[in-house]
Amino acid sequence: MYLQSTIELTLMLEAEKFYKLLDKVYNRSEHCDGNKLVDQTLAPKGVVVTYHDKQYKKKVQLTVNLNVLLDGDAPDKDNATKLLHKLEKRVNSYFGSAYTLDDFNISKIYLGVDIDVGGREKVAAYIKVLKRAGKVKGFSPSQDDRVSGIGFCLEGNSNGTQFMLFDLEGFFRERLKEADSECKELKSMAKNSAGLLRAEVRLIKSTAIRACADETLTTDQISMLCCKGQKIFLEVFQRIVPFGDFYKKHTAMEIIRKEITDAKTRRRMLRLVALVPEKKSLLLAQKALNYRKVDDVMEALAGIEVSPVTISKRNDVKHLKNLYAFI
Repeated sequence: MYLQSTIELTLMLEAEKFYKLLDKVYNRSEHCDGNKLVDQTLAPKGVVVTYHDKQYKKKVQLTVNLNVLLDGDAPDKDNATKLLHKLEKRVNSYFGSAYTLDDFNISKIYLGVDIDVGGREKVAAYIKVLKRAGKVKGFSPSQDDRVSGIGFCLEGNSNGTQFMLFDLEGFFRERLKEADSECKELKSMAKNSAGLLRAEVRLIKSTAIRACADETLTTDQISMLCCKGQKIFLEVFQRIVPFGDFYKKHTAMEIIRKEITDAKTRRRMLRLVALVPEKKSLLLAQKALNYRKVDDVMEALAGIEVSPVTISKRNDVKHLKNLYAFI
């Protein structure tokens, strides 16, 4: 699994110190709106610097693409030291001796995986079937303009975590509409993204970040992230995407009847599969099953590689392979 990792680092400053920094880069910064300026000087090396000049809050943010920083490699425990060395070098060269990496706090973490499911039609089909899961334990559907119409977003009920699943080609084509339609880079990215399903886990609150990287220093948190990035991604992915192939409801039920000999287990599995489209939510279906050991039912379904979420009868697709087989 190739994990794409981006972190956002934030430094809060008093007005005098903020404007002292801003004066040095003002002429080379892009004005995004009335109170935000972006310096792309270090973008080829994986770092974008944004200055937020709000009335009561002055902050500097670094958006760091860890994969670009590592020349295309995914961050892991073997290259954590190399990554920190490179990032500290970028920060020191940009800010001089004024600020170090540990003066910043990690404010957001983005972890993404591109899943090649074999074509545009398959991408659309996976999005449709997984939307049918609706609410899952700990997460509820939410709105995000970036993926509206090309995917869906779930928000953690209280854990500061977001999950997105969307058509990557469609995402870049939407950006093309917003930008210059002749932008060669975006056209190339859209073309190269055909058939890719993007799954993204976002930690957007300090509570979520501390839960995954319980360290005091920012450098130690980044090092921990390199070691645990895949685990963090998969823990969220597994809570939302059921293990197993996706079938039409009648086919899924036929497989359950054929494979499961225990009558009670079989009855509960069949009932859960029937309840998901009825309740339009995996979580509500699990609750309606009214069985204390619902995790055992989910494990039984996973054991025969059948997802409790089924393909709509209005969908021409009859079968979709287990997403875990691709990652």
